[in-house]
Amino acid sequence: MFKVETGNELFLMSAQGPPPAAGVEEVMPAVASPEAGLVTAARGGDREAFDRLYGLYAPMVHGILLARVPRGEVSDLVQDVFLVAFRKLGSLREPSRFGPWVAMITRNRAMDFYRRARATEELHEELAHAGRPSAEAAEALAAIRALPEAYRETLVLRLVEGMTGPEIAERTGLQPTSVRVNLHRGMKLLREKLGTKGSER
Repeated sequence: MFKVETGNELFLMSAQGPPPAAGVEEVMPAVASPEAGLVTAARGGDREAFDRLYGLYAPMVHGILLARVPRGEVSDLVQDVFLVAFRKLGSLREPSRFGPWVAMITRNRAMDFYRRARATEELHEELAHAGRPSAEAAEALAAIRALPEAYRETLVLRLVEGMTGPEIAERTGLQPTSVRVNLHRGMKLLREKLGTKGSER
């Protein structure tokens, strides 16, 4: 029922702006969102409304999973996440919090994957069997996945899924300042791992 289309290549871009001196894991307060109406409609059985939610949030879910699980498992897990979300939509208290709620389901599903897996593949093995991205993209993804979790997730959403900083904040529920800090520090660490200096903007 649902499909995700993503490219095999990873495009590196500079993080924007200097980092504010703010906390990294603060969560945004609930605010009204255009998605709230779609959630309400989907609860009433409107499949098209849920399809639209899927279209809006699938890149975020894909990025969060890509930062955590073997690349070859991501597509199937994206479907799992949205099946869980569809079944549990009635338990979402605030329709405007759909994004952070789905992000939480996604992170939990990634943890479940490792609890259930009998053996996990090394990153170079999984990349070698999943679409064969370029050596440069594989190296960048491996470097990103070696970073601390907070940086890893935001960098994948930015560099792989192509989401802007404000989009990441809006979808995940993180404060925009936290996203900027994560992107700035994460890009600095990533450049160090890849041995590139890049230009600060």
